[in-house]
Amino acid sequence: AYPPPAAPSAYPPLANPVSVIGPQYCYPQPVDLAVVRKVLTITEGNFAVTDINGNIMFKIKGKFFSIHDRRLLTDAAGNPVCTLRPKIMTVHDRWQVFRGESTEEKDLIFTVKRSSMIQLKTKLHVFLATNPKEDVCDFRVEGSWLERSCIIYSGESNTILAQMHKKHSVESVLLGKDKFMVTVYPNVDYAFVVALIAILDGINQHDDVE
Repeated sequence: AYPPPAAPSAYPPLANPVSVIGPQYCYPQPVDLAVVRKVLTITEGNFAVTDINGNIMFKIKGKFFSIHDRRLLTDAAGNPVCTLRPKIMTVHDRWQVFRGESTEEKDLIFTVKRSSMIQLKTKLHVFLATNPKEDVCDFRVEGSWLERSCIIYSGESNTILAQMHKKHSVESVLLGKDKFMVTVYPNVDYAFVVALIAILDGINQHDDVE
């Protein structure tokens, strides 16, 4: 069991908005998102992100199980937000995220990598493109992907930016859907959070296939 998200008054306001993909995705109140993965289908649109009323906010389209496991994050209207791409032949799992549909270095927004190869728990480090040295991470993700209980932190601090929690329902089991909720804290770029979740899914895809 994962603790339910705290009441809005318990969310400490951030001194500065955390805008990674764009300030238009920063909202002054907490944002609750539902992520639905269709587990049994290997189709393009098998990953949707809605608000709590079921309105689609983002879709993730991907060419899964190809050499280039590239994913495109689009808004509800299908406009590209960013492209997620794993870097082939890296020792640590490493993904790069680019603006729009680009995969050029100049459009790199951030890089994500596993902190170590052997992991029972999920631990990812996120480096912004403006931090090429990668001495200290800008964000980190910790928790258990299997239990869908990961938390996104700012840098090496304990400042929480977003957290996910599993939502079990009979419907999800019957329909072969995996649904979980994500609470994005106020003034945190929720498109950035969705991109991180898509990468978590990509890194763990091979662990899920049994």
